[in-house]
Amino acid sequence: MPPQSEAVDSTDMAELLHAVGSRRDVQAFEALFRHFAPRVKAYMMRLARDGQAAEELMQETMIAVWNKAGQFDKTKGAASTWIFTIARNHRIDAFRRDRRPEFDPLDPAFVPDEAPPADDELEALQASARLHDAIGKLPEEQSALLRLSFFEDVSHNAIAARLNIPLGTVKSRLRLAFEKLRAALGHAGEAP
Repeated sequence: MPPQSEAVDSTDMAELLHAVGSRRDVQAFEALFRHFAPRVKAYMMRLARDGQAAEELMQETMIAVWNKAGQFDKTKGAASTWIFTIARNHRIDAFRRDRRPEFDPLDPAFVPDEAPPADDELEALQASARLHDAIGKLPEEQSALLRLSFFEDVSHNAIAARLNIPLGTVKSRLRLAFEKLRAALGHAGEAP
C-alpha cells in the first residue's frame, strides 16, 4: 500500500481544500499539509537554495492555504496548481523584500542635519556679506567674470566666447580679482 500522502489523488485534494475552506476542517488541512508541505519546501529549495528560507516560505504558503482555502475553485484548476501558485507568489514577495532593504530611520541619508550653532550662522552671514561687499568694490570687468564663473557656473572658454575676449584675458582678470578679494577679505577678517 502506498504512503498516505501518495494515496490522495487530485479530486481528493480539491475535496480536502473545500473542507478546509468551508468547515475549517483541521484533519483535512493536516492531510493537505502532509502531502504538499514537503513538495512546496523542495520547490522553494530549488528557487532559494537556502534551507531556512525554504522552510519559512513553505510555512507561509501553507498558512495562506489555510486562510484562503475558501477561495479555491476546482473548476478553474487543480488543487496542486492553486497551492503552487500561492507558493510562487510568496517566493516572489520574499525576493522583492530581500532586494529592497527595510527602511532604517537612523540612516544618515534620512536624518536631518543638526542646525548649526547660532554663532556659526552669524559668522557665515558676516563672511558672506564681506565677500559680496568685496566683490562689489572690484572693477566691473572682474566682478562680471566672477559672477559668470562662480555664481552662474560658466566655463572660462564660454565666458571668453560670450564676452568676445581672449581666454588668457579671462584667466588673468580672474586671477587679479582673486588677489584683490584675498587682500580685502584678509584685512576685513582681522581683529581690530
